[in-house]
Parts: sequence; structure tokens; C-alpha cells
Amino acid sequence: MQRWQLRTGLSLFVGYSAYYVCRSNLAIAAPLLIREFGPQGLNKEVLGQVASVGVLFYAAGKVLNGVLGDFLGGKKIFLLGMVGAVAATVAFGLGQGVAVFFAAWAANRLVQSMGWAGLVKTTANWFSYQSYGRVMGLLSLSYLFGDVAAKLVLGQLLVLGLGWRGLFLAAAGVLAVVALGCSFSLKSSPEDVGLAAPPANPDNIFATDASPAADRPASLGSLLGPYFRSPAFLLMLLMSFGLTALREAFSFWVPTYLVEAAHLSEGAASQWSALYSVCGMASILGAGYLSDAWLRGQRGVLILGACVGLVPVLALMTQPASGPALPLVLTALVGLLLLGPYSFLSGAMALDAGGRQGAATAAGLLDAVGYAGGTGALWLTGALAERRGWEAAWVALAALAAATAVAALVFYRTQERRPALVPTVA
Repeated sequence: MQRWQLRTGLSLFVGYSAYYVCRSNLAIAAPLLIREFGPQGLNKEVLGQVASVGVLFYAAGKVLNGVLGDFLGGKKIFLLGMVGAVAATVAFGLGQGVAVFFAAWAANRLVQSMGWAGLVKTTANWFSYQSYGRVMGLLSLSYLFGDVAAKLVLGQLLVLGLGWRGLFLAAAGVLAVVALGCSFSLKSSPEDVGLAAPPANPDNIFATDASPAADRPASLGSLLGPYFRSPAFLLMLLMSFGLTALREAFSFWVPTYLVEAAHLSEGAASQWSALYSVCGMASILGAGYLSDAWLRGQRGVLILGACVGLVPVLALMTQPASGPALPLVLTALVGLLLLGPYSFLSGAMALDAGGRQGAATAAGLLDAVGYAGGTGALWLTGALAERRGWEAAWVALAALAAATAVAALVFYRTQERRPALVPTVA
């Protein structure tokens, strides 16, 4: 069993990391796209709109593909998302205008929403609830590892003179190779190889179901209804809205910010922006350890502390910089504060809430609401940076961090002192 769990975890980690090569590429290519298509109206505000439309489709896909993942199985959804992302990335790389960029990026984000749903569903099938925190902490590093690898490798390709079109085609090639490997190495559940299923969390939302170990729900109504009758889950949705909006806005715009505010070249900005993800890796591991070992599974207090800490950091980013040192330090601090708490919501919390039957749907709902916030944050950040400068953009994000801190405080005070974060439904 352990050998298969290791193989499954490694396949999911590598596969989801590769998804990010076809997601981080737009942020890396943004300065080049603005330079080439600026005369056609592609400025920071319009590019922010392209990214926002993509996040909107990503959010819608989270719900659809989360449900499909619970009904069809994790492996199928995981691989189908890879194939679709390859096709959409090639289409963007061959595009000739703003309209094509809107359509190709929207399609890319829609199919990429299958990735996390497939990962969560497969994890729920293969691992015991007693290891959810550790396993999801490690698997959550995959999107940061993928982001770091994309920025370092694709940034180096820019340094070597490859254009933005070549960048997109190279990204598609990487994901295609990884998809082929995962199609052979990944199995959807232990039953597929003759092994017994591990136990699900006894406090999950479906624990009173007649067959709590089943990995497929009985109907759509029985799958969706319990989530919206859970006060804890509704508070988790609010926190996901704020944290995902902050993450999306910062992840996308940091390379452009480092070019304009820290006066770095496009290639150097891409590579130095990996500091955000590297510090995020430490944040995920540290936050998971603290919540399990010191706080007895209470994660709201860490989300609260992170959001409170983000406010002064984002406020400092409004100050003019004479060189790259201050912007880089602040970029690292944002990653350290933000990404660990963010990873809780659609990771261990989703697994605990949904169990084997509804884990993909729980993650999908949390991410869908979160990426709805990300849609507005991406557009607003780009619009403010274009019209009023980066100072106004960071002030708006600091206000969002403060509002999310309020939601985290309510969650901690009203839910985390109870025996179970997600009450069972009779």
C-alpha cells in the first residue's frame, strides 16, 4: 500500500506542478505582450482583464469539474485537464490579437480547473484522513514548485532570446510529456489495484450516509445540499474569497511590478519573482506543522494572523523604491504570510469536509468562490496600477486583507472551539 501511495503522491505532485508551466507563462510574458501589442490597445489594464476573464472561467470550472470529479473519478479529470491545457496554450501562442488572447486564456483556465479537482479526489481515495494534513501540505507545494520552475526555466528562455510565442509552445510541450507519463503511473483508487480503501474522516459532512466509505455520491442533490447547511463551510467560503483574490492578484502582477518598481529586466523579474513561491513553500510546511502540532487542528487563528500581517507589508509596498532590495524583501514576505494559510482551504479542510464522496466538490466550491474574488482582484489591480500607479493597487489589496481577517476572526471564535469544524448533517 505504501509503495502505491508514494507512486500516487509523486504522480500528482509532478502532474500538478506541470499544470503551472501553462499557467505562469502569461505573467512571465506580460511585459513582452504589452510591448508588442501596446499599439493595439493591450496595456496593463486590458491584460488584467484577460487574466480576470480567465479566472472567471476557472472559478466556473471549479464547480463543474469538482462535481464531475466526484462522479467520474480523479484520474480521468486530472488527465483531461492536462490535454485541454496543452491545446489552449498552443492556441494562445499562435494568436495574433487581443480577441484571440481572451478566448485562448479563458479556455486554458477552464480546463485547468480539472487539475486540482482530480488531485483532491485521488488523494481522498488513496490516503487515510489521519494523514490529510501532511499529505495535502506536501501536495500543495506542487503549485509553488511548478510556479518556481516555470519562472526560472521560462525566464531563462527569455534571457536566451526566446520570444513570447516560443515560450508558450515550450510550456505546452512540457505539459504534454508529463501528461503522457501520468497516464501510465496514476491509478484512481486502491480498488483499481486490488487494495482496500483507507478510512475517511468520521466527522465529514457525509458521515451519516448509509455507505460512508463510498467514493461516489448517490445524487447531485445529496452531494451539494449538505455544504450549504454547514455554517463552518460558509465561513470557509468567505475566507477563500479573500485569500484567493490576494493570491491571484499578487501571483500574476509581481513580475510586472518588479520590472516597473524595482527596475529589473523582464528575464530577471521573472526569476526573482520566484522568491514569492519559494517563501510560500516554507509557509505551507510551517503552517501545516503549527496547526497540527501546536494548535490541535485550529487553522482559523493562523489565517487571522497572516491577514493581519499582510496589511503593513502591502502598505510598505506603496513606498517608492530606489532599487530592487525593498520590493524583493516585501515580495518574499507576502509569500511567507499568504500561501500557507491559503493552502488550508481547498486542501486539508476540503478533504475533512467532503471525505471520499465529496472531497472534489468541497475543493471546487471553495476554489470557485475564491477565484470569483480573484477575477475582480486581477482586474482591479491592473486598472489601479495603470491609472493611479502601484501605490493605489497595494492599498486596495491591503484593505482586502483586513476584511479577510475579520472573516477569519469570526470563524475562529464561532467554529474552531467546537469538536468538529464541519458539523454532520442528519
